[in-house]
Amino acid sequence: MTPWLARSVYRLQEAALGRATFPYLAELERSQWLSRPELEALQARKLNRLLQKALAHSPWHAARVRNAGLADQAAAGAVALADLARLPTMDKADARRHVEELVWRGVPGGAFRYNTGGSSGEPLIFYYGRDRQASDAAGRMRARRWWGVEAGEREAYLWGAPVELSKTDRVKTLRDRLVNQLVLNAFAMSSARMDEYLSALAAWQPSCLYGYASSVALLAAHAEARGIKPALRRLKVVCTTGEPLYPHQRELIGRVFGVPVANEFGSRDIGFTAHEAPGGVLLLTSESHILEVLDSAGLPVPLGASGEAVVTGLTSLAQPFIRYRTGDVVRLAPAQDSGGRGLHAIAEVSGRQTDFVVREDGALMHALAVIYVLRAVEGVEQFKCIQHSALLMEVLVVPGPAWSDAARAAVVAGLGARLGTRVEVAVREVADIPPEASGKHRYVVSHVQLAAELRQAAA
Repeated sequence: MTPWLARSVYRLQEAALGRATFPYLAELERSQWLSRPELEALQARKLNRLLQKALAHSPWHAARVRNAGLADQAAAGAVALADLARLPTMDKADARRHVEELVWRGVPGGAFRYNTGGSSGEPLIFYYGRDRQASDAAGRMRARRWWGVEAGEREAYLWGAPVELSKTDRVKTLRDRLVNQLVLNAFAMSSARMDEYLSALAAWQPSCLYGYASSVALLAAHAEARGIKPALRRLKVVCTTGEPLYPHQRELIGRVFGVPVANEFGSRDIGFTAHEAPGGVLLLTSESHILEVLDSAGLPVPLGASGEAVVTGLTSLAQPFIRYRTGDVVRLAPAQDSGGRGLHAIAEVSGRQTDFVVREDGALMHALAVIYVLRAVEGVEQFKCIQHSALLMEVLVVPGPAWSDAARAAVVAGLGARLGTRVEVAVREVADIPPEASGKHRYVVSHVQLAAELRQAAA
């Protein structure tokens, strides 16, 4: 498909689904050039709209807003950004426990059930609407344009999805090709499969390669070990997501693919949040999010210091996330974007690291392959997967009220389907899951050694 035709197909799809993606993209293209005070005035207007909808449709938030003495101000559209700190923060446990008091099922366009990737070890079922979807898609398209990639140009995704365990989803594959997207499965990266991926990329000639940071680094390490220099003449940028991008991975990917590497920050519950721009800083989608950086006591850290990212999603109307503790550690940049945009800048993100796991046949799978199984089982409050060998996976589960023998069986069956029928899946119920000796939490840990040439890329 030509870029114009692919973009037209995508525009028609979004309009048919009731998503204002392209109108919102046009807004974002204008608003990124606002001054910082103008941009924060826009945030305040959207915050008041969010609080008004929460007061009317989300009883749990409504009680919090009233208890903070903000109800009258919100009704009058007079809440300032500084007033947001009067509300207590919320976390994933709050969102899980109070979902029925949070969701607005009558939101225009409908509320759609979704779940988080579980990379925090605490899966979450939540709801989102068309506004959030449009914000995510438009924000990502704007970020691509910073790197010279227009909507409709060919893109390749090194990604994972549950459909790879069943027959090929022909409808989705056709849709991907109609909008010029090629999806390569990050959940099955054997040596032979990675050879196929490199050939597929050479044939596809994408303008952008997008994928999990460690998966893209693994493919780059495989290419280098094979002595393959991918001849991707149209490639303009490699965009990574889903986990921290370490300096050695950035250098490796850039060396092998010969283009800049740009990292993305976001999550399923909060959505597309920030993307790296030329110049090296991550720019917040300030029109869709308010970002606070707080210390352990819940107080703002000095500019340039690290703290927890606490996010208010300004387009999350179906299930508002207001002052939501993400668990990610970030550091705001003291300087603005060198390109002149007024968007807030993030200097560094320290997200959650995940391992690769090894299937019984030796193929490598991104850790999300097993996380997808755990997040879909009701009754799993927290989890940790420990791969002791290619034939033994231990699963620690902190059970919730819905945990049952059927849930245990679903975990065993699901992981067996992913890892291989000969793999023993040992599920162990525990009261809590302590952090590693380093103090960090790792929710998928594999003790299976990778080949030497791939080990550093995946580390």
